[in-house]
Amino acid sequence: MFYTVGEMAKRIGITPSALRYYDKEGLLPFVERSSGGIRMFKDSDYEWLQIIECLKKTGMKLKDIKKFVLMAMEGDATIDDRLELIIRQQEAVHNQIAELQQTLDTLDFKRWYYETAKQAGTTDVPRDMPMQELPEKYREIRKKLQGNDTVK
Repeated sequence: MFYTVGEMAKRIGITPSALRYYDKEGLLPFVERSSGGIRMFKDSDYEWLQIIECLKKTGMKLKDIKKFVLMAMEGDATIDDRLELIIRQQEAVHNQIAELQQTLDTLDFKRWYYETAKQAGTTDVPRDMPMQELPEKYREIRKKLQGNDTVK
């Protein structure tokens, strides 16, 4: 079965213009065209497009995604290079997750801070609370926000 640009874009959750752009940038050398030059996506192209979207979400640049696709098109001789690229992206995602977790932890602290302030009617209470009275899970965050390396 073949799909139009619009149909395939809808299937993978992107705009048709994004799919056309990927093609223009050389990310879709596997896509067949009709005699009239119309892109004809197959079911087997779906996995490729999902991988492209996955790599894009990791922050990988389109030129590097193109390099990955072209290496894959070359076949087994590029397995080591592709594995190395995937490992690097995996490490980048782990770093992004760690950064996001730190951001979420900070927001959790600030939520607790303002909920405590609201209950007390003043920000003086959470601001002036001794470190040992602070919920344990927020102590490291507070230290980081204050630029302190030691617990008071």
